[in-house]
Amino acid sequence: QLQLVESGGGLVQPGGSLRLSCAASGSGFSIHVMGWYRQAPGKQRELVASITRSGYRDYVDSVKGRFTISRDNAKNTVYLQMNSLKPDDTAVYYCSAARAASTTWGQGTQVTVSS
Repeated sequence: QLQLVESGGGLVQPGGSLRLSCAASGSGFSIHVMGWYRQAPGKQRELVASITRSGYRDYVDSVKGRFTISRDNAKNTVYLQMNSLKPDDTAVYYCSAARAASTTWGQGTQVTVSS
């Protein structure tokens, strides 16, 4: 059974930076896509960024130019570098890992952007 362990959330001032990490373990199957979702209270969960095993990256428009997703295939770990953070970025961020027939979710980590 694949498991995802997240870290790196916290409280940061507007304009600050955070780096989220997500390590995958316990799977004997290849992970095709890893990504980050976020969900604020009362709002839909949205896909923030994703990256394929070959390195193709995609971002939601609201974070383009500010967030960078990266992946270490040897470690089965995905990162989300978040710069120039805004209060609207406040949400619970969830790591995801997609395989051929299933998707696994992390436990979520809180990111709060506030003065």
